[in-house]
Amino acid sequence: MCMCATHRFVSRINRQINICFVFLTYWFTFFCGNRSQMLLMVLHTAVFQLTDTGVCQTLIGFFCGFVQCYGRTFGRRLNIASVSLSLSLSLSLSLSLSLCTELWELNRTWVFQGPGPSLQTQTMMLDEAHERLYVGAKNTLYSLSLERVNHQHREIDWASSESQVEDCMMKGKEKPECANYIKVLQQFNTTHLLACGTGAFNPLCATIRVGHAGQARQFELEEQSVESGRGRCPYDYNSPVTSTLDRGELYIGLYTDYWENDAALCRLNNQSYTRTERDNRQQLNEPKFIGSVVIPDNDDRDDDKVYFFFTERGMDAEGVNNKAVYTRVGRVCANDQGGQRMLVNRWSSFLKTRLICSVAGPNGIDTHFDELEDVFVLKNKDEKNPEIFGLFSTTSAVFQGYAVCVYHMDVVRAAFNGQFAHRERPEHHWTPYKGRVPYPRPGSCASKVNGGGFSGSKEFPDEVMRFVRSHPVMSSPVLPLHKKPVLLQTEPGGRRLTQIAVDRVQAQDGHYHVLYIGRDDSVVLKVISIYNKDTDTIEEVLLEELQVFKVPVPITEIIISAKRQQLYVGSEVGVAQVRLHQCELYGSECADCCLARDPYCAWDGLTCSRYYPVGVYTKSRRFRRQDVRHGNAVQLCNGLQIDGEKYQGAEERQVYGVENNSTLLECTPRSLQARVLWYIQRGPDREKVRGDESVVITTHGLLFLILRIGDAGMYVCQTVEHGYVHTLLRITLHVLGGERVSALIHRTGEEGEEEGETTATSCHLPIDSPPDLHTGSNSDPTSRLPGALPGSSLAPAPAPGPTSRLWYKEFLQLIGYRDTQRLEEYCERVWCSEKRRRKTKLRYTQPLGRGERRARGRGEPHRTPRHTMDT
Repeated sequence: MCMCATHRFVSRINRQINICFVFLTYWFTFFCGNRSQMLLMVLHTAVFQLTDTGVCQTLIGFFCGFVQCYGRTFGRRLNIASVSLSLSLSLSLSLSLSLCTELWELNRTWVFQGPGPSLQTQTMMLDEAHERLYVGAKNTLYSLSLERVNHQHREIDWASSESQVEDCMMKGKEKPECANYIKVLQQFNTTHLLACGTGAFNPLCATIRVGHAGQARQFELEEQSVESGRGRCPYDYNSPVTSTLDRGELYIGLYTDYWENDAALCRLNNQSYTRTERDNRQQLNEPKFIGSVVIPDNDDRDDDKVYFFFTERGMDAEGVNNKAVYTRVGRVCANDQGGQRMLVNRWSSFLKTRLICSVAGPNGIDTHFDELEDVFVLKNKDEKNPEIFGLFSTTSAVFQGYAVCVYHMDVVRAAFNGQFAHRERPEHHWTPYKGRVPYPRPGSCASKVNGGGFSGSKEFPDEVMRFVRSHPVMSSPVLPLHKKPVLLQTEPGGRRLTQIAVDRVQAQDGHYHVLYIGRDDSVVLKVISIYNKDTDTIEEVLLEELQVFKVPVPITEIIISAKRQQLYVGSEVGVAQVRLHQCELYGSECADCCLARDPYCAWDGLTCSRYYPVGVYTKSRRFRRQDVRHGNAVQLCNGLQIDGEKYQGAEERQVYGVENNSTLLECTPRSLQARVLWYIQRGPDREKVRGDESVVITTHGLLFLILRIGDAGMYVCQTVEHGYVHTLLRITLHVLGGERVSALIHRTGEEGEEEGETTATSCHLPIDSPPDLHTGSNSDPTSRLPGALPGSSLAPAPAPGPTSRLWYKEFLQLIGYRDTQRLEEYCERVWCSEKRRRKTKLRYTQPLGRGERRARGRGEPHRTPRHTMDT
């Protein structure tokens, strides 16, 4: 799998976020009194993660915070072990923080959460004409802008009445269930939507006026249109349902009764109601409805077919046991009117067959993915031949995995035009039917393509009706493209894959399908698969892992807008809008852009940018470097490769560790496919680092379990991918003597416990912001002091008295930091400010004695604010 954009981003900002997080934690806990947490965090940052870029915040947080809380909170009980514990806790927290903030800081995602604590999204519908996204939720319908889902939304309150809620609860349901969950949203016509909700276990339907496209936006429920939704919406909001609307007719698969015993595939219009037979387990056997779509077979609209995708229990003798689950694709004619004497108001064209998604096993037995989780129909210019993508999971108790299979319509039609399945008795196995098939062929539509001898299904002979009732199953299953999955995940890590959407992208070396797969932890995977015809193998390339919500919740809906290049993701907490690509995330290097293998992006000679085919916004392919199939950066970026031996341009860091403690040299590869190599440089010699009992090479870097003095040196982190070598970091590791650090900490603890610890300095300097500790000794110290005005002069801080807390200078000497003047000035201001704050607090919290009266407040017109300079 190729690079994950989140990992690329984290490799650049993780350290800055880590230091800022600790700094903010210090200030928060400092004024709130939780100093034990503050001390652990600032110690971790100062001793273990000190870098040039974060030295200002780190030193302030450590030195000024430690002296304020150490003597009173921890005393002598603090030891190096607690510092090591803070390292692991803070490091994991900072990594999670940077991962979660990736999309929001890049301004790539926008989230709509609604007015309540939880949106509880049930269904979504994209309306490109009106430029709106309609969302059905609990008791509410929303109309969101496709430009920004969190701007200018409109909503319709459609909650159940109090009497409906009471009736629902009287039936034994809980109050959260007794609400109106909008489960069905379809485009009824150019000006109206059809919406149906559970109605507190009493389904309702209504039309929603949205107006004409281009006119003033409307979004209102027409009260006179509210009617019973039985047969058009399930009773329970957890009940599976699929629907599609074509030429004013609603095709829907659902459970039609309160107890969910009657599963049906239905068509509803103003004149008729057609459905599958009741209690006919050959047609439907405990189904779970997944998707539906109308696909024409030819130019004759009377020959259009409606396809339903669902899973169901296997029928007797079909599998090893009758508890087996199979994925089906069912088909009916869109103009099916049922029979005249048989199958009245029932489908006379219903057929179904099995969808196969499996991988060959080592013993010749295929492993089947039989549980369909989601289906996506990718339409193209030829509306008769869309591509069908199915997301499958296994139902085995010993093996968990997911697969994506692709199906072409010619294979689907061939299965329905093949032999029928037949069995003599329920305990017999299914076999191909060898007898005579009546005319017209069962399952065909009354159309001109079929001879035009019948104006409708009511004219079909009874023989055809009897045959289709007794033979609804086809003998041949539908096999996927290449007869194998295009994506296989056998180790999901405890995560469920829930939704799928697909975009077709044209790259320089061909067309690619970009899969967007939702997980149950708010993550959307962006993946492509590359088929090698010569070896009959499929390579899966993970492009990105997109964290679209800040809390881990299952993704329940994914809608893609190829026109806007946006992804709309639904969950119970809200609706997120995510850009399909952000090429600048891959950086400005030619190699990084090419190794990403993102079909949306190419290197243009300066940076990684959006790729457009020739003739689309561009007339030439000059400087466009892209290789999605192979990712050969060595060839494409010839002359631009960073030599592995010459890494002077790599980022440099300084890391401090304490002897006999654990230390992590963080280096995250920019690609999930890259192989990471570590080297230690001592003088002119360079040696490869190999893991042992004290050093572990992890995905996040080089972990020293027990740090030794001899481990000090310069460590080089390199990645190798497709023959391309890239030096990411040069880290200089300094190892501080454990005894020296421990003795210094214990000594300062004893000083902090002495009675009468006071500050002998006068507080003459303002405290507004941390000093710039990067300022060299040659700079003007007064020109960069916080609060200094142009042309003003500030007297330096008075020399500290004999009891002043100057122990931190020994820490500065320990880590080799020399410029202590400005740090001393700032810490004195912090101490003075804290002293004043305590005095003010005591003044207003001491109880008044008897006979004392509060003085009439005259105010203090000349009182100086706490953080201003005394004059």
